[in-house]
Amino acid sequence: MLAFILKRIILLLPVLLLVSIISFTLFYLSPGDPAEILLTGPQGPPDPAAVQEFRERAGFNDPAYVQYLRWLTKAVHGDLGYSYTSGERVSDAVLDSFVPTLKLSLVSLIISLLISIPLGILSAVRKGSVIDGLGMMLALLGVSVPSFWLAYLLIILLALQLDLLPVAGYGQNGDLQHMILPAVTLGASAAAVTSRMMRSSMLEALQQDYITAARARGLPERSVVLRHALRNALLPVITVIGLNFTYLLNGSAVVETVFAWPGIGNLMTDSIYERDYPMILGCMLFLAMLFLALNLMVDICYYYINPRTRHESGD
Repeated sequence: MLAFILKRIILLLPVLLLVSIISFTLFYLSPGDPAEILLTGPQGPPDPAAVQEFRERAGFNDPAYVQYLRWLTKAVHGDLGYSYTSGERVSDAVLDSFVPTLKLSLVSLIISLLISIPLGILSAVRKGSVIDGLGMMLALLGVSVPSFWLAYLLIILLALQLDLLPVAGYGQNGDLQHMILPAVTLGASAAAVTSRMMRSSMLEALQQDYITAARARGLPERSVVLRHALRNALLPVITVIGLNFTYLLNGSAVVETVFAWPGIGNLMTDSIYERDYPMILGCMLFLAMLFLALNLMVDICYYYINPRTRHESGD
């Protein structure tokens, strides 16, 4: 098991290094002078001499590879620099904004699982029925409808017309009332993907010989489906669930912006508008690390659940 984890970690390190190089390159090639952005105030453009002095002091005049190595060395030690706009530590701002994103993603994942798993099982068991057709239609809509469109639709219907829920905001530490609309918006697309995979995997499991043998022994259909078929059908679905959770954590910027949710996606969006390059780099590096860590966790879960993975790794 330890060898399996170490092998995965070794494979992830070059990916993380490549992400850091690409992120820094985009920052370096982006238009605008960071020194001018920092020194520009209400009085107008800064003095060119002050800009040049600041560039020299901040190291902006150094070659690109020198700036990258200096930033990477600090990043390895947990120092991602300071925000150009607020002056706070980037690492503190990223971690503070990650808590609301994590809360929202967990609730969205729970909503998606409560919808997708039963719907996928019913669609597979009753293949070709009205339930199957309705489930596939809802799944297709969930995949096709843009998240921002669904977000505005829910705001108009549930917040403005019916006045059942608040339009936006975080509330008191992210209370459930403020979380429902963004969580449903994010959970809808995740549920669509998971339900289609659940249906496909369950249909494949129901055609296996051990299911035929279980039915031949006279086991109730409910027991055949839930105790025998579901166990094996969940194996590929676990990977999809892990990827969905990664998407919810990394891809919620649009939804967080629409609902004014103070998460890491909203932080990164604001940083892009303000050209706050240290904050952008910090968010990108953190999200890349999060994506790779979650994929590693999915691999570990799959390792324990699927015996074939252990055999292939030699354990």
